[in-house]
Amino acid sequence: MEKKRILVTGSNGLLGQKLVELLITQPHIQTIATARGANRLPFTDGYEYAPLDITDAGQVAQVLDKYQPQVVIHTAAMTNVDQCETEKDACWAQNVTAVQYLVEACKKTNSFLVHVSTDFIFDGAAGPYDVDAEANPLSFYGWSKYAAEKAVVHSGIRWAIARTVLVYGIAHDMSRSNIILWVKKSLEEGKSIKVVTDQWRTPTLAEDLATGCFLLADQEAEGTFNISGKDLLTPYEMAIMTADYFGLDKSLIAQADSSTFTQPARRPARTGFILDKSYRVLGYQPHSFQEGIALLAEQIKA
Repeated sequence: MEKKRILVTGSNGLLGQKLVELLITQPHIQTIATARGANRLPFTDGYEYAPLDITDAGQVAQVLDKYQPQVVIHTAAMTNVDQCETEKDACWAQNVTAVQYLVEACKKTNSFLVHVSTDFIFDGAAGPYDVDAEANPLSFYGWSKYAAEKAVVHSGIRWAIARTVLVYGIAHDMSRSNIILWVKKSLEEGKSIKVVTDQWRTPTLAEDLATGCFLLADQEAEGTFNISGKDLLTPYEMAIMTADYFGLDKSLIAQADSSTFTQPARRPARTGFILDKSYRVLGYQPHSFQEGIALLAEQIKA
């Protein structure tokens, strides 16, 4: 039986690493990992690696032509929301133009495209959101991701969009932290922290998002899907749950509202997702946030 070739962009990132880890355990899948520059995955068996700068149309065409993937899972993006606000050209190149290059290449190879998107395409006035909710981005990052969705939807290729929310997890050689690690480290060092109570999210374990992307790729399920956690929480609630789990001093956690922080990009207040379609169509089953903390605790030990 010929294996199904799945090519992953952004394999050095958190989601990319979790995806490659998952894909190489599937006997019917042949995995091609791609990222900008050198391979940063901590293991080399079970997949092929090809360097790929998604902002270079020639490279995108060349790499897809070489590997002829049945499915492309596109995880590479500029996701630092404030950086996108101040570096708009770089943001557009990575989040929109690159998607147009991928779409063109997928046309030629007849590949199914799984594109990862975000809750930040919404204004946060009416969350949690279902898959057909009206987009209205507040930030340049949000606009870039919304424009990318439009490019995929109107591409004429077969596609799935996987929207997600506040992804957390631990990967090898990661530059960015996440709320659980940040709270744990701060409290262990005896630092006081301020955490917002006026934003709501359904935080997503990176392993769950990888599973959702795999289900979409494996089933080639077409359309837009919400792939997030299932618990609607404020960052303050997430911080308290983290402190409780690790037995740390909760009195160091102060409540704050968003106006306390000056950030270049506006954040939607209440997002979070309704997951009914993903449960029904894909058989997607995410961990609870509590289970997510426990899983991260195991990984920290390891």
